[in-house]
Amino acid sequence: MAATFSSPSTVVRLGNATSFSSPLNKTCLSSGFLKSSVRGRNPLRLASACGGNFERDWLRRDFNVIGFGLIGWIAPSSILAINGKSLTGLLFESIGTELAHFPTPPPLTSQFWLWLVLWHLGLFITLTFGQIGFKGRTKDYF
Repeated sequence: MAATFSSPSTVVRLGNATSFSSPLNKTCLSSGFLKSSVRGRNPLRLASACGGNFERDWLRRDFNVIGFGLIGWIAPSSILAINGKSLTGLLFESIGTELAHFPTPPPLTSQFWLWLVLWHLGLFITLTFGQIGFKGRTKDYF
């Protein structure tokens, strides 16, 4: 019985002696039932519901859009269309009026709020359409 334990068995001979000596030399076992490799997954790189990958630069910020969008909004908002005055002029005029009594905030009935909201709403709409148009043109969507 002692001779049986002293001789190497066939199970021990299945493994390579060098594979057990170093952790860098690993024996890769594969099966038809298992995937060949398993990698860690980055949640930002997983496919989304629409089929694409999440882009890191999702905003796709471009200073051309900001510059042309600002010019593209200031030009039409400076047309004398409201009782011989422009929207930009009315906004700046109301800013000056409200700064005349600076520590006191403008009341809710002040025309300042109307011109402020309208001017910025127009600016943001212009910037949004500028971003869509500029990036759509560079990506050959249209």
